[in-house]
Amino acid sequence: MDSSGIDAPRRVVFQYLVPVHVEVEDGLVCRVTVIDETRVRDPAVVEGDSAYLDEAVRASDDGQAWPSWQFGY
Repeated sequence: MDSSGIDAPRRVVFQYLVPVHVEVEDGLVCRVTVIDETRVRDPAVVEGDSAYLDEAVRASDDGQAWPSWQFGY
């Protein structure tokens, strides 16, 4: 707790591998689909306080149904 009596925000950014479907037409990437339904495995801290990594992973991987994300036309 900080001196004001209010908990300071805890921030940690992590990365992990997920399956990605890439479509290529005429040598150019035209669409990328990130299949964001996999469980978080082997996360790596990118920035922030690594002491909160386990808690952050639990919060982001709580069994909710995530959609896939698509980029492109």
